[in-house]
Amino acid sequence: MTQVDNIVEVRRINKVYPGGLLALQDIDLGFPRGALTTLLGPSGCGKTTLLKIIAGLLDATSGEIWVNGDVVAGPGPERAFVFQDFALMPWATVLRNAAFGLELRGMPKRQREQIARDYIAQVGLTGFENKYPHELSGGMRQRVGLARALAVNADVLLLDEPFSAVDEQTRRKFQEDLLRLRGIENKTFIFVTHSIEEAVYVSDQIILLSPRPGRVSQIVAPKIDRSGTPDEIRRDRQYLDTVEEIWQGLRLYVD
Repeated sequence: MTQVDNIVEVRRINKVYPGGLLALQDIDLGFPRGALTTLLGPSGCGKTTLLKIIAGLLDATSGEIWVNGDVVAGPGPERAFVFQDFALMPWATVLRNAAFGLELRGMPKRQREQIARDYIAQVGLTGFENKYPHELSGGMRQRVGLARALAVNADVLLLDEPFSAVDEQTRRKFQEDLLRLRGIENKTFIFVTHSIEEAVYVSDQIILLSPRPGRVSQIVAPKIDRSGTPDEIRRDRQYLDTVEEIWQGLRLYVD
C-alpha cells in the first residue's frame, strides 16, 4: 500500500480554554501534501480553533503539530493564514497589502512588489494595485488577503471561512477561482467552512468534527469528476450523493 505524504500532522491535540471549556479532544489527523482538506462541522465544534493551532496562532493545551517532518511551536514561513475578516491594513494600498508578508521578511521593494503584482493578477485584481481597502468590495478585499498569502510562497495555506462575507454569486466564483489556483500553485490548502456544498465542491478530503468537544467523527474523500463545467459538477449524481451523505452525518448534531 502506498504511504500518504502528509505535510501536516496533528497528533493528540487537546485544547482547554480558561474556565475548563474543552474545545478539542484527542485530535489525530494527517493533511496530504498538495491536497485541499476542509474542516467541516456545526458551530462551536472547534474548526477555527484547530486551524489557528495548526497556524501557530493559538497554543494547544497538549499534543503536537508537525509540518514537513518537524514539530512546530508557533507561526512559521511554511504556513500562511487567510483571515475571515480580511485583516488588511486600511492605510496601505492593495499592492503594499499584498506585498506585506515579503516586506516583513526584508525582501527589497522592487522584488516584493513584482511578486505581489503577479499574485494580484492571479486573483483578478489587475488595475487595483493603488486602491485602498475602503475603495474595494468585500470580495475584492478577500482577494487581496489571498494574494498576500500566496505571495509569501508558503507550503500550506490556511483559510478560515474566507468566502463567508460575500454574496452567493461571488462565493461560487471564489470556489471556482480556488480550484483554478490549486491547479496553478503547488500548495496544500486547509480550509474551514460551514457549507457542505462548498466543502464537497472544492475538497479532496473533508474532516467532519463533532460538537464540543470537537472530535474527528468522519473523514470523507469526495470522488467528484471535476472535468465538467461548474454547473455540471453541481448537478452530478456523485456530488449530490456526497452532500447528502455528509448532511446525514451532521444532522444528528443540529438542534
